[in-house]
Amino acid sequence: MSKPKVAIYWAAACGGCDTKILDIDEKILDVAAAVDLVFWPIAMDFKYKDVEAMADGEIDLCVINGGVRNSEQEHIVKLLRRKAKVVAALGACAISGGIPALANLHDADGILDYVYRRTASMESSDGVLPQTEFEVSEGTLTLPAFYDSVFAVPQVIEVEYFIPGCPPPPELIAKALELFAAGGLPPAPAVVAGDKSVCDECPRQFSGEVDVTEWKRVANAVPDPERCFLEQGFICMGPATRSGCGALCPKANMPCEGCMGKAPDVLDRGGKMASVIGALGGAKTEEEAERLAGEVADPVGLFWRFDLPISLMKGKVSGGQKP
Repeated sequence: MSKPKVAIYWAAACGGCDTKILDIDEKILDVAAAVDLVFWPIAMDFKYKDVEAMADGEIDLCVINGGVRNSEQEHIVKLLRRKAKVVAALGACAISGGIPALANLHDADGILDYVYRRTASMESSDGVLPQTEFEVSEGTLTLPAFYDSVFAVPQVIEVEYFIPGCPPPPELIAKALELFAAGGLPPAPAVVAGDKSVCDECPRQFSGEVDVTEWKRVANAVPDPERCFLEQGFICMGPATRSGCGALCPKANMPCEGCMGKAPDVLDRGGKMASVIGALGGAKTEEEAERLAGEVADPVGLFWRFDLPISLMKGKVSGGQKP
């Protein structure tokens, strides 16, 4: 009996999700023995033409990490979707855009202008920007088109399974791969993680008596390791974030940043957190409320750090050139 065929692709991301697959330690040997890796460019010498030569539906499982930032990534995720029976989005960037999608606060022209003309480290006397096509004596050189927006993979293709995190905990990756190898994946669509919020698995104590008079940061204050962060005036994304990580950051005395994605009952995570901190704030006057709001450093980067493309506001260019 032939082994299931598996493909793994890295799109617009840092590469942490790809390397985290290796962090399942010795279980990677079990996975390698159980499946036939037909495409994993970071680990082995595969070419796009190898995928193009496959029959539609020939790949049993395709794991994609990273969002879609340019035309090459759009082409490959659509190609892999056509070739794969099942697609799993691995990590925050694939599932909801991730940190690269904070660039959606700007458009493509503004980003390229800043990077190639206005940064202190760039010396360019002629101000030339990258071009999608350029003629040289040998022929035409091409680059992928750089989109106005970063898109989450489910905004471009259909996805059956989601393995959240930035990067995902190795335990969740191992669980998903073991379920696949055993033919035990749950009915799609499904998230391979918890079904509650990080607060539900956090061991910190919450008294319920909250009257925050200032919002602090761990850069300039040390939290009590036993008490709820929000109760102490540290913004923690736990109430709006999906469980499944084991509350690793709170256990290390760091507030949850929200990398596991929005909790199952949350529509827009930024809106949810604005409501949470508004309810916890101890402002008695409009002036105090404005002061408290002003103490929230980089609210977009905090509340929508991992899911700006799927939020209600999306970014500067609403939707960009949607693939």
